Amino acid sequence: MAEMTPLLTAASALSVLNILLLLVLSVVWVRNYQAFKTPLTLGLLGFAVVLLIENLVALSFFFSMGMLYTGSQAAQQAVLAMRGLQLLAISFLTVVSLR
Repeated sequence: MAEMTPLLTAASALSVLNILLLLVLSVVWVRNYQAFKTPLTLGLLGFAVVLLIENLVALSFFFSMGMLYTGSQAAQQAVLAMRGLQLLAISFLTVVSLR
């Protein structure tokens, strides 16, 4: 396994934050679905589960196959930027859902 660069370490940390927020959202949306039984809430729950799986897979790639990104600084920056944008979007959803 290749050594993790600071960019990939930061991307991993953002994935962990995404996972935590998605778990919070999943709990909120499960409770909402149990109370209201609306298809929208079920769709939001499906959305959270898919993103949760995606972040878990990404995290496993960061730790087990870091060499996929180590050859390209631009790829590492893009991965970090995408994780940051995803965190921003999930943060918005979390704030709105908890209100």
